[in-house]
Amino acid sequence: MTGDILRLLLLVLQLGFVALLYLVLGRFSAALLRDLRNAERAQAATRSGIGTLTVIDSPGGEPLAGAVIALGPINSIGRNVNNTIYIEDDFVSTNHAMLTFRGHNWYLEDQGSTNGTYVNGHRIDRPVALSSGDELTIGRVRMRLER
Repeated sequence: MTGDILRLLLLVLQLGFVALLYLVLGRFSAALLRDLRNAERAQAATRSGIGTLTVIDSPGGEPLAGAVIALGPINSIGRNVNNTIYIEDDFVSTNHAMLTFRGHNWYLEDQGSTNGTYVNGHRIDRPVALSSGDELTIGRVRMRLER
């Protein structure tokens, strides 16, 4: 009789533990799914964001020609891998240029680079307002700004 009660109690405890385990796993799965959905929404917002750069020509191969780069409000451009837009080219400075969205306009500013920054073939020496379709040349890489 006492052995039956202990077995029943042990069975109840085991079932309770399994139920608790499934509850924890279910909550973990729900949190993981929620985070994945939020990341997907953030990525979609970035893709449809405030603008893109389309790489026209890239002799160094990074970024690849034809690549479309989604832009945030502040984009650092250069050969340093910590830049928002990394360009692997010997003619690009470590921190070459800054592309920012202020108000309703894009601005490109050279950051004291050795080989200069060009907009539509003209070297810039101060922050320049850009229009959709303008061509940026940084090192040997040519990119087109699109909204």
